[in-house]
Amino acid sequence: MLVTAEPALAQVPVVAAGSLAPLTVEKIMREPAQWLGTSPSNIYWAEDGRHIYFNWNPTKDRRDSLYQVASTGTATPRKVSAREQRELPASSGVYDAAFSRKVYERDGDIFLLDLKTQKIRRVTNTAERETRPAFALLGKLVSYVRAQNLYTWDPVTGETTQRTDFRKGSKPASTSPTDKAERYLRAQQLALFEVVRLRDQDRQAQERQQRVLSKLRPKAIYLGQQSVENLQFSPDGRYVTYTLMQEPAAAKVALVPSFVTASGFTEDISSRPKVGSPQTAYELGIYDIARDTTFVLGYSELKGLDEQPAYRKEYQLPAKAPVPADSTEAKAASKAKKTVAELRRVQPFGPYWSADGQRAFLVMRTADNKDRWIVGLDPATQKIKMLDRQHDDAWISGPGIGNGPGSVGWLPDSRRVWFQSEETGYSHLYTVDAASGEKKALTSGKFEIQSAQLGRDHKTWYLIANATHPGERHFYQMPLNGGTLQQMTSRPGAHEVEVSPDGRTLAVRYSYTNKPWELYVMDNKPKAKMRQLTHSTTPEFESYSWRDPEIITFKARDGADVYARLYRPATPVAQGPAVIFVHGSGYVQNAHKWWSSYFHEYLFNNLLVEKGYTVLDIDYRGSAGYGRDVRTGIYRYMGGKDLTDQVDGAKLLTEKYGISPQRLGIYGGSYGGFITLMAMFTQPDVFRAGGALRSVTDWAHYNHGYTDNILNEPYNDSIAYARSSPINYASGLKGALLMCHGMVDTNVQFQDIVRLSQRLIELKKENWELAVYPVEDHGFIEPSSWTDEYKRILKLFETNLKPVGERTGNGQPTSTGQ
Repeated sequence: MLVTAEPALAQVPVVAAGSLAPLTVEKIMREPAQWLGTSPSNIYWAEDGRHIYFNWNPTKDRRDSLYQVASTGTATPRKVSAREQRELPASSGVYDAAFSRKVYERDGDIFLLDLKTQKIRRVTNTAERETRPAFALLGKLVSYVRAQNLYTWDPVTGETTQRTDFRKGSKPASTSPTDKAERYLRAQQLALFEVVRLRDQDRQAQERQQRVLSKLRPKAIYLGQQSVENLQFSPDGRYVTYTLMQEPAAAKVALVPSFVTASGFTEDISSRPKVGSPQTAYELGIYDIARDTTFVLGYSELKGLDEQPAYRKEYQLPAKAPVPADSTEAKAASKAKKTVAELRRVQPFGPYWSADGQRAFLVMRTADNKDRWIVGLDPATQKIKMLDRQHDDAWISGPGIGNGPGSVGWLPDSRRVWFQSEETGYSHLYTVDAASGEKKALTSGKFEIQSAQLGRDHKTWYLIANATHPGERHFYQMPLNGGTLQQMTSRPGAHEVEVSPDGRTLAVRYSYTNKPWELYVMDNKPKAKMRQLTHSTTPEFESYSWRDPEIITFKARDGADVYARLYRPATPVAQGPAVIFVHGSGYVQNAHKWWSSYFHEYLFNNLLVEKGYTVLDIDYRGSAGYGRDVRTGIYRYMGGKDLTDQVDGAKLLTEKYGISPQRLGIYGGSYGGFITLMAMFTQPDVFRAGGALRSVTDWAHYNHGYTDNILNEPYNDSIAYARSSPINYASGLKGALLMCHGMVDTNVQFQDIVRLSQRLIELKKENWELAVYPVEDHGFIEPSSWTDEYKRILKLFETNLKPVGERTGNGQPTSTGQ
């Protein structure tokens, strides 16, 4: 049954301040800035350390504004005027080795800031956009990129020099005769006609002059159909390195129609290709200026590059009598092997040059993300030397690693490279000696380094880690060469820290489970007192006693420890109802002690508890914060351990907390919606009702970057896709299912839910409904949409998990049929 937002539900009533209890969907799904408050964000220090800047909206405007506050905390934060903002340096940029100057981009132009005098010099002022500012020649020059070419600017002379001349297309063909007949005719013409001979001599003289002049300009490098990015000038000025990108032939892109538009016409939004589509190929180019030639780096000697992914063994032909080379089986196996070989392409990141300019390294990753190498680079010989290899049969990722180069750099000695790795199963900080290859772990333990930064003193590490508890993030300091982690923050919750330029003070964005993020300042001393600088929540929000859910653990069926948030009514009813909330994204953490990014769901869970429900919010397999084994626990089977963790959580609710097995519901959005569908289709006797929001229904229709890591490509690993996609299990639906989806969702496209709806129709299922939201993308924006969606979810649970006598509003029977 297709249901659009009802006009009656779209009217969000105005609620007087102070009347928050009892909670209703209408109250908690209003525009957050109007009743909850807006937390400070994007914190950064003034370059002189006197002020802290941040985005904030205490005046309930339509959008946040830039504010500043004295770092002493003695003054009230004030809004920065538009005129003041134009005069401020950009918050981001690149510092020189001595932290005496900063180069940055603003509005497509490049600027140089002297940190001592606070004077700003404009480097460029053009209609074209300049990007990627940096220091070159050990700080003597400023470099930047314009129109895919590298330029340098000399602060002393003000001279700008073009360092590369990349050109699209192919090199023009030579005009010289190419065969004997043409050469004979040319010689005859020159011999017979003086005017032709003189003009030819003039042309040759001009060409000789042009060649002399061209030696003063960079070599023309023709790119063909490729494009170029990441241009870098080597510290000695001899090389320019660059990344060549070959875009695939036009892949078919899904179109998302937008029906409610200003024009009155349906307008198509170009979205994205689907998983398995051809991907961009990358190479590292080296322009040797001294030799006036270019090279493309080879990497065939990388250890393990020729290894096939472990999952391919499942598709190998069984051992038996030799198969004829022209048989169907042999051809299929050969094709599969060839396809996998194509996957082992490599993407280079870098190079990263040492402070003394003597060494460089690259980070290299296979396209299938199963291998990452850190290699030393010698541009003179185009040779690489392996310093570290991380391999994962699933996929390489984790804090400080991600899907790109990760957090990497040089130590001050210009000899050792630092990086993060999940070698032990948890992301930790390592160094490797570029000369000897000696590797050292600077941190260790069953916790994760969430972020690592080397201090300006070149002696201290600044770290964010969850060493005390998986659900807490604290700020730590550690000596350069490793040692004891010194915990600087002390409150339970999470701390996001920016260190002042002089290293003496910390700007801290802090939150707790039921307390949204606020800005604090503290001395950079162990467990110093934090002084609050902002107060963002409203009296209306503070009028309600928001719950602090208990963080619990339980054993999954395979013995793994699973963390969860547990919300319980003050006086639970025996054999009462319960709801499991499933967070989205897969790789995020929600069973933690800080203000959740899923705050709408946190508010709704409070409402459910008010109405007598117990709520369990599980960090299932695939979640962040618990190390590699949890992160990759969904590899090749989404809807496997991530779903059984929900089922084991349901068992915990019935066996330990007295919940009725017949009164269990489940809901979630995006990945949480996917899990809800898998639960309703494959565990119909466990969950009586489910709310699946913006759900993935078939992973073969999702994007490449996310899905390929977990399930590989659909044409290479069809088993993984078949068992992971809810649309294949729709016949198992028994309970009441509500599906909600935005019609202009460019992430999990509306087509996903339409295909599943058609499948349910053909299966003659009746106990489901679909609510569509014509103006919403993946993340809803409009309060009216949030309100409509969560009124339907509440109605779903009230109707199906409670007898009539226990219902407290919105308890009318759900409509059925398709």
